[in-house]
Amino acid sequence: MSIPWQRYTDDHARTVDTMTAALLFACFLFGSEINFPQVREPDVAGPAIALATVACGSLFWQRTHPHTVATVTTVCTAAASALGMLLTPLLMAPLMLALYRLAVHTGRRAARFAFLVALALLITTAYLADPVDHPWPMTTLGPAAWLLLPVATGNAVRLRSAYVEAVQARAEYAERSREEEARHRVAEERMRIARELHDVVAHHLALANAQAGTAAHLSRTHPDQVHRILTELAGTTSAALRETKATVGLLRQRDDPDAPLAPSPGIDRLEELTAAFEAAGLPVRVDIEGTPRPLSPGVDLTAYRIVQEALTNVTKHAAARTAYVRLGYAAEHLTITVTDDGTSTAAAEPGQGFGLIGMRERARSMGGALRAGHRVEGGFEVTTRLPLYPNAPEPEERNP
Repeated sequence: MSIPWQRYTDDHARTVDTMTAALLFACFLFGSEINFPQVREPDVAGPAIALATVACGSLFWQRTHPHTVATVTTVCTAAASALGMLLTPLLMAPLMLALYRLAVHTGRRAARFAFLVALALLITTAYLADPVDHPWPMTTLGPAAWLLLPVATGNAVRLRSAYVEAVQARAEYAERSREEEARHRVAEERMRIARELHDVVAHHLALANAQAGTAAHLSRTHPDQVHRILTELAGTTSAALRETKATVGLLRQRDDPDAPLAPSPGIDRLEELTAAFEAAGLPVRVDIEGTPRPLSPGVDLTAYRIVQEALTNVTKHAAARTAYVRLGYAAEHLTITVTDDGTSTAAAEPGQGFGLIGMRERARSMGGALRAGHRVEGGFEVTTRLPLYPNAPEPEERNP
């Protein structure tokens, strides 16, 4: 984040450089006139103007060529010292600005090297060529202190700018990560709702189709049974509408009016589910092994949907006389097995179709695994193992 004067400096660099050069030109000339009272000052007005012009004129390239500008200002300052001018902060102002700009735009090593070279040149020149013979503290300690100040300040500004840029980069990365995570969660939710809609619609449409076909078949031979089947068909379509409304209701906002959400189905509705299939002409036998235990809502819904989808596949793809559902309760797992005694079509081959893909994804989302394939004795079998207390996903089992 930049403050107003920094933004103005960046937007009006040429104007700022011109004003700075003019100000330092005046400082250089004023500094060339400062000396000790008892010291006879040499007449250096002309050389002082020339050196000030060169040193301050080079500052126009301080942003693009900081090394060159530092060299030029160092030479001009050393020449002024050789002419007998006292090394005051005013006289060294162009050099101090050049060292500051060098420290800001380059690394610490380059700024330190330029500082040492400039200090060595000024001290050597003052010691060997000073015609006035100024006191040694004014030609050694003074320049060292005044030149060290811009170098240290420039390094601090550069480090602060780097720190601010790093903080901004981390903030931008965190923001991008949050946005990506939000998009990922939205995509997962859309996939879950799409899977729910697929299971609901496919199941009820398959039942409705089977019931309608049965009614058409019996309309001539057993017309007395058609009314019962059509009544069950109406119940099937009504259940489809209710479950579809409940699933799509998940997309409503909290403050939307008239948004009642029906409870998600579970294993406790298995009898109702099998009765619907029996009405469509597919008898279903349910066996329970072990002691039934309470399931978490996610596992309960997943178990119900897997049984529903497996029986729907039997209705659509297998010429089966009977389907079998076995629930096996263990200490940590629930094993669901759905088999039939029919002949599967190509659409029900292992790994084919969206039904098996959806069942596998449901099982994996709860940390379980699903295996599907033909049985040796005939028919098709879907076996699912779900943890009673879902945690991390287990390795997916391969199809036989």
